[in-house]
Amino acid sequence: MNARHGVSRGAAHYPGKARPAPARRRVLPFFPCVLALLSACVLSACGGGEAVRSGAPAARPIAMPRVWPVVAPEDPARANAVLMRALGLVGTPYRYGGNSPQGGFDCSGLVNFVYRDAAEVALPRTSRELAALQGPRLAPERLAAADLVFFGNGGTVTHVGIYVGEGRFVHAPSTGGTVRLDHLDGPYWASHYTGARRVLR
Repeated sequence: MNARHGVSRGAAHYPGKARPAPARRRVLPFFPCVLALLSACVLSACGGGEAVRSGAPAARPIAMPRVWPVVAPEDPARANAVLMRALGLVGTPYRYGGNSPQGGFDCSGLVNFVYRDAAEVALPRTSRELAALQGPRLAPERLAAADLVFFGNGGTVTHVGIYVGEGRFVHAPSTGGTVRLDHLDGPYWASHYTGARRVLR
């Protein structure tokens, strides 16, 4: 965000308070005034001297958000069914070992339930088994809706979610939380992303 510089407006005039008489100004000849004005314009056009620039901090460049290309899934109808089912579960409480809307979900329980219920795809139940499905590292810009996204540390996958598009994914994050949407550009997820797997073919 660019820094904003305050603008001095002088003292405010309040009702009932005497206003000081304006100081008498010395009238300058026309030609020196024109020279002073031209000098100011030249200095501003050239960026000014060091004394002009030193008082104002340099403006920070605005970070542009990443543009997420739309990659068509190989099976659009089933991918859409997976997305609708996953998004409909946002807000469901996290529960370790949970694999149903009534009992709550952990990360792999959510993935397993959604794919079985919405696309009739049987997936391994645990994160360790799901990690074995992980193919070569897939760049985030190549993700399609309903891909599985994996996260971990030191080559060990510890978490999984379902990509929904525009850089976002649905997952069951942790104890005390709920199923929610997060962004792959978030600091934690960006630094722990390990790859993806295209399940629907």
